[in-house]
Amino acid sequence: MSARPGLSYVGRFAPSPTGWLHAGSMVAALASWLDARAHGGRWLVRIEDVDGPRCIAGAEDAILRQLADCGLHPDAPPLRQSDRGALYAQALERLHAAGRAYGCRCTRREIAQALQARGLDRERHGDLVYPGTCRPGGPQPVPWPEARAVRLLTCADDGRDTVIDWHDRRLGAQRQNVSQEVGDFVLRRADGLWAYQLAVVVDDAAQGVTDIVRGEDLADNTPRQILLRRHLGLPQPRHLHTPLVLAADGQKLSKQNGAAPVDTGRPAEVLAAAARALGLDLSEGLSADAVRAEALRQWRLRLEQE
Repeated sequence: MSARPGLSYVGRFAPSPTGWLHAGSMVAALASWLDARAHGGRWLVRIEDVDGPRCIAGAEDAILRQLADCGLHPDAPPLRQSDRGALYAQALERLHAAGRAYGCRCTRREIAQALQARGLDRERHGDLVYPGTCRPGGPQPVPWPEARAVRLLTCADDGRDTVIDWHDRRLGAQRQNVSQEVGDFVLRRADGLWAYQLAVVVDDAAQGVTDIVRGEDLADNTPRQILLRRHLGLPQPRHLHTPLVLAADGQKLSKQNGAAPVDTGRPAEVLAAAARALGLDLSEGLSADAVRAEALRQWRLRLEQE
């Protein structure tokens, strides 16, 4: 399966500078680079530093150096989310004007208490499913200027749940009831920071991204992003979620659980390990250039079979 007719392929790798790239990050980076190169498209790097308090000084430069060490060079200077607040604000105003975004002043404790009172003490990936306390027409609607946070109204205009069906190039057919499984999710946080879901949708559209290739742990975010794109009238890219790299205890490698940075002073080893995690068959002892070339050859063969 090739890129969509009439559209030039644009892919991206979007790391957060909350730490250095680890083995799992390199799998996503290599996969997105391979997919872009195999399609004859452009590959971009976006620094997702929207959550400023969690960013680590020097991490951005380290990430770009790690990518360069491995010969993964973007086709344009990196874009930084911290420079793009005005675009996010415009998108939020559009959603509010359309009646899709509303103010919320609930704290996490109040959300937990409201759920417990209904016998719905639900937690999903560490997040409580919002009970709709501040929804327009709900028990405690919040005037827009008084909002602590801003949420997206996930139910349809007639009040029915919103169910998103989508296709992943690796995982196949996917479905999520966003209203029930996620609830009205945050677009702007109570501390004034922009939420990841809004920022990534706005940036992908602004950069003309046609294909999103990223780790399988982010697949769960896709329905929310599809819904946001629909409300903003933005194009829907294709998705490919790559296998996760697991630690010895079976948990996903992540910066939060202390995953070690990859040593890109040995780029051939790093690239070969990432390629094998993607199911590519590589000989031992190849140079970094040879690893990239052979991985790209095999990736192109895969595309012919999609």
